Order: sequence, then structure tokens, then C-alpha cells
Amino acid sequence: MFVKEVTVQNQVGLHARPATFFSQKANEYKSSIWIEKEERRVNAKSLLGVLSLGIIGGTIIKVIADGPDEEEAVEGLVKLVESGFTS
Repeated sequence: MFVKEVTVQNQVGLHARPATFFSQKANEYKSSIWIEKEERRVNAKSLLGVLSLGIIGGTIIKVIADGPDEEEAVEGLVKLVESGFTS
């Protein structure tokens, strides 16, 4: 299992479009991936799950992965969040 914390950079947080990018990126990996905010954990591959967390700009989240490409998955998703969903 690989875990990393990241602060959501974009002002609006993970609303519809960024959450879609996030879940699509998560689905590119074989590992099981979760996103956690304040002890609430959801499947990062589920758009509705990600949206249900109500993540706004400045929120610290954890990206957690378990599987064959866990480190690559976490690093890729953290990079996406740090970019403000521009890459």
C-alpha cells in the first residue's frame, strides 16, 4: 500500500470537471485506489464517490493505492492534483 497527502491547488476543488479527470486518471491504473478526506474514504475510480467528498480548494486529501502499480498511481494522481488539473 502506498499513501501520499496532497493539497488541492485549484480554487474550486474537485467539482464536476476536475473530478472527472481525477477518476479517469485513476481508472488508467490496475491498483485499487482511494481518496480520503477527514477520515472518509471513497473509491477514486468512482466519479460519484469523488464528488461526494465535496473537496474544495485548499483541502488536504490522501491518495491511497494498493496493487501492482500503486506507487505510479499515487504519484500520477498527486501530480494531477498539484497541477490544478491543467495537465
